[in-house]
Amino acid sequence: MPRSDGAFLTESALAEEAGVSRTPVREALLRLQVEGWVQIVPRKGAFVPSISESEVDAVMHARLLIEDWGVREACRVGGPLANRLDVIVAEQRRHADDPNEFIQLDREFHRTIVDAAGNAVLADFYESLRDRQVRMGMRAVFSVPHRNQQVLAEHESIVNALRALDEVDAAEAVRNHIESTISALRSDQLFPAPARARNR
Repeated sequence: MPRSDGAFLTESALAEEAGVSRTPVREALLRLQVEGWVQIVPRKGAFVPSISESEVDAVMHARLLIEDWGVREACRVGGPLANRLDVIVAEQRRHADDPNEFIQLDREFHRTIVDAAGNAVLADFYESLRDRQVRMGMRAVFSVPHRNQQVLAEHESIVNALRALDEVDAAEAVRNHIESTISALRSDQLFPAPARARNR
């Protein structure tokens, strides 16, 4: 998939690629602008802003706070959570070469843990991060070779700790997973260093 963030998208090109008229494309772009995902520039198209380092930091640190709490609470509650997560990880493995489906299942994996912890207010806040998480997840998977296999291994570590009801190991596995994702998002492909800095 070609990189789209930091680029302009035109109605005509999107309509042709989707096989639809320009009207639904225009309406979709207007909705995306309202939600802050694109900036429509007259006579140029819809600009897709790049993911910034500050946005990565804000979203991923919010995730870490909620998911650390979530796995600890899930360990205290117990139940069949690990079995449910096994099913999701197996589906992720089947779709390892389909980034869109892989990331949707990634979201399901983490949301299942947060839901199991039993705090509806925090679960709703976590859900508010969904679109940003999906976008960042897609960027990480596309930018770092074999990132999908790393994600699967990291998810399995989380599941194993949850199965053992070991909240310390579960929290550490979550932290390692999120820090690994942050590292992927900070790769040179996403945030290239200035040319002068590279030459030093």
